[in-house]
Amino acid sequence: MILLVIYCALIAIASAAGGTLPSLIKMTHHRMQLIVSLVCGVMLGVALLHMLPHSIQILGNVHLATILVLCGLLVMLFLIRIFNFHHHDFGTDHIHSEGCDHDHPHHEAEHPKPVVNIGSAPAESHVPRDLTWVGLCFGLAIHTLLDGIALAAAFQAEQGEHVLAGFGTFLAIALHKPLDAISITALMAAKKFPLAGQMTVNLVFALMAPLGAILFTLTVHGMSFDIQNMVLGAALAMSAGFFLCISLGDLLPEVHFHSHDRIWLSLMLLAGVAVAVILEFAIGHGSFVTQ
Repeated sequence: MILLVIYCALIAIASAAGGTLPSLIKMTHHRMQLIVSLVCGVMLGVALLHMLPHSIQILGNVHLATILVLCGLLVMLFLIRIFNFHHHDFGTDHIHSEGCDHDHPHHEAEHPKPVVNIGSAPAESHVPRDLTWVGLCFGLAIHTLLDGIALAAAFQAEQGEHVLAGFGTFLAIALHKPLDAISITALMAAKKFPLAGQMTVNLVFALMAPLGAILFTLTVHGMSFDIQNMVLGAALAMSAGFFLCISLGDLLPEVHFHSHDRIWLSLMLLAGVAVAVILEFAIGHGSFVTQ
């Protein structure tokens, strides 16, 4: 349990630190997309190589696990659609204009209304008109609570199997939370909110993942072994769906609209997947060998 507390503390610190970045450095489009590609690779690998196989192992039913993955993916998809919160590419005057010396053709004949038209409009045009920081924060808070549940489920399921139980899930969340925090504080900055207000919201948001982990741990505590296993397996499968939706939701628009830096973005994606593969071999539950 001490390890889970350490995970939660590190995720909170990473999230809080990420939220301060827009006030400290210029997060250019180029830098952000490299980070996003790396994180997407980690999340994609953890979902498919770790969470899904482990949930199948616990539930003992491939069809049930895949149905729950689909449910998790749909839940996250509709959360994103309802609250329109998963944006990692707006909010500063420099995010689309500096540090990127490449041409960005968007094939306007094929896509006359791309979501982002890089470098051709003032910064305000990159902030969706229907996106408010309240809706963004609320949507990401729910998303982050679910991340906390995923972390606690992975930790509970792997506890006793190896020393660093749940490390792969922790790493994926810890890498991703700063991006979410940046989204919130960058939008608040674009809306001219005072820095003190931005930092207060940022700190509260940083506590959402630990809160999700605590709620899940308290919920499964005291359950019978069989019921606890069902809950853990279901939580892992749905969490795999969450991770798949998040990773592909960030990755596919970049592949679809942008032709710049394809090699570097692809290498960062593969590096992220490689991290997940290495984690599975090093501290995974042995699915590559035993199944």
